[in-house]
Amino acid sequence: MTRVTVPTPSEGVLEVELDNGPDNLLTMEMCRELTELLLRPPAGAHVLRLWANGSAFCLGRERAGTSPGELRAETKVLVALQRALRTTPLVTIAEVQGDAAGFGVGLLAACDVSVAVADARFWFPEVGIGLAPALVLAWLPRVVGERQAFWLTATGEKITATRALELGLLNAVVGGPDELTKDVDERVAALRKRDPRIHTEIREMLHAGRSLDEDQALELSIDRLVVGSLRRLGQNATTGKS
Repeated sequence: MTRVTVPTPSEGVLEVELDNGPDNLLTMEMCRELTELLLRPPAGAHVLRLWANGSAFCLGRERAGTSPGELRAETKVLVALQRALRTTPLVTIAEVQGDAAGFGVGLLAACDVSVAVADARFWFPEVGIGLAPALVLAWLPRVVGERQAFWLTATGEKITATRALELGLLNAVVGGPDELTKDVDERVAALRKRDPRIHTEIREMLHAGRSLDEDQALELSIDRLVVGSLRRLGQNATTGKS
């Protein structure tokens, strides 16, 4: 049975497991479940830790549609998940224990933090089936630049975890599974020491700034800083802190 396993939050952390055979292909149902969870997380949830069962993290998604209507509906589900990853109030961490391809790379790249084992490989296979990966190209150039985005999608070249780190697709690369668990444990602990509200505000500012030039982003920062400072002063007055 294909599924997204979501246990009850433990100390503010949601551990979400992908489990769909050796390739961990995302189904439309799995995408909808993840989207719903990201947009409407349970009370008290702060960090979402995404990992996969098996040797591969996620080698893409299942393709079922054949008619124009079906293909459009499928694409809208995928777009909704990408948007949810960028707008969720949760801090998202991808724990990448194996290879990722196509939409699987998009999944980990859209998370706030992604850590992978050194022997993981990353690629975009769509060119091999005669398809220009339109959804990938909506976000990939912003991360790696147009030249790298063209090369990766035009050739389907597999890159190492170290190269993915250099390109900005990952935050860190670790030696193996034990180091991966330890690294992500430490990152979760570091995040949990901080106020979830501040993390939400940071994510909102990053999201708002994506479509702005530097001057516009600086102007936006004025109101954001004033509101944040007033909120902090109000909290300190309530708690008696200086």
